[in-house]
Amino acid sequence: MLITLSEMIIPLLIFAIVIGGLIKKVDVYDAFVKGAEDGLKIVVQVLPTLIGLMMGVGVLRASGFLTLLGTWFGDVVEQFGIGNEVMPLLFIKLFSSSAATGLVLDIFKEYGPDSKTGLFTSIVMSCTETCFYTMSVYYMAAKVKKTRWTLPGALFATFVGIAVSFIIVLYLT
Repeated sequence: MLITLSEMIIPLLIFAIVIGGLIKKVDVYDAFVKGAEDGLKIVVQVLPTLIGLMMGVGVLRASGFLTLLGTWFGDVVEQFGIGNEVMPLLFIKLFSSSAATGLVLDIFKEYGPDSKTGLFTSIVMSCTETCFYTMSVYYMAAKVKKTRWTLPGALFATFVGIAVSFIIVLYLT
């Protein structure tokens, strides 16, 4: 029953939106086209930022900087039974979730998803955010100039997520 319900949620939601629009006498198709047009304008505005972030992540990965980062700080996490490959993941997740996912797959191939390293990787991917990506994309789209405490708050929340991930893996496994 849950599988059937989960397959029907999106079509039912779309149907409800169309029916709601018809009841309120809104031209649903025109509203959809206007929304799609506005979305496309935002994509065009944000695209240079996205390309710059993706290129920067690619350069960091290809240059070997991420491997060097793992070598520098890997000894800290290896003391807890977690592989040093998570250090580049922690850094790259701040910029790109898709690049971090590539690193996750590499970690899973080497350590397995059920190892301490695999569990830590899964948890940290779920409880951290792509701070720089999110800030650059949304602030660019909204034309925000003063970010105030956003970056320190986001980095603090990411640090807390990483620390809690360590605690969960070390004490609950």
